[in-house]
Amino acid sequence: MTAGIFQPNGGWIEVIAGVMFSGKSEELIRRVRRALIGRKTVQVFKSHLDDRYGGVYTVGSHDGRAIEATPVDSSEQITRRLDPLAQVIAIDEAQFLDNGIVAVVNELAAHGRRVIVAGTDTDFRGEPFGAMPFLMCAAELVDKLHAICVLCGAPATRNQRLIDGKPATYDSPVVMVGAADSYEARCRSCHKIAPPNEAQGKLL
Repeated sequence: MTAGIFQPNGGWIEVIAGVMFSGKSEELIRRVRRALIGRKTVQVFKSHLDDRYGGVYTVGSHDGRAIEATPVDSSEQITRRLDPLAQVIAIDEAQFLDNGIVAVVNELAAHGRRVIVAGTDTDFRGEPFGAMPFLMCAAELVDKLHAICVLCGAPATRNQRLIDGKPATYDSPVVMVGAADSYEARCRSCHKIAPPNEAQGKLL
């Protein structure tokens, strides 16, 4: 991927999507560092819900890499805290932000900013997660990353949520921040969802 395919003074949107453990934050960090090497002014935001790997003031990857970031809990906060001199805006864990993030990144791109967005595109059920599908549609560039299924070794495209070591029920809350203790990367065949608690009750 290279910025050279776009007009030098124009803005655009890049989306890094995929399951957990696929390297999304690592790729965002890589692009941010390359922008800094290129002497660009960069500002990084992340959802305040993600306090893993160094806390709310850093974007961290599973392999230990990290960069400083401003925590936000809404798209409106990004607008208010935006550095007017920033040429590159990076946003991690975008699935936790409200749908207004789509308008915000489109506006940034329209004003000549390069916008890099990373997030999990499907929830633990395998269904679209937050605004990520809309961000993917709005983007000029979309990279969908895969992890490795922990059970069979195939490309992992699903987030397996585990509760006490067992698959979570379908009616579990969509947002539950966790890492290796609560989630596994799995392929379509190995991904499991337990029936809702009500259904389980009827079966007993």
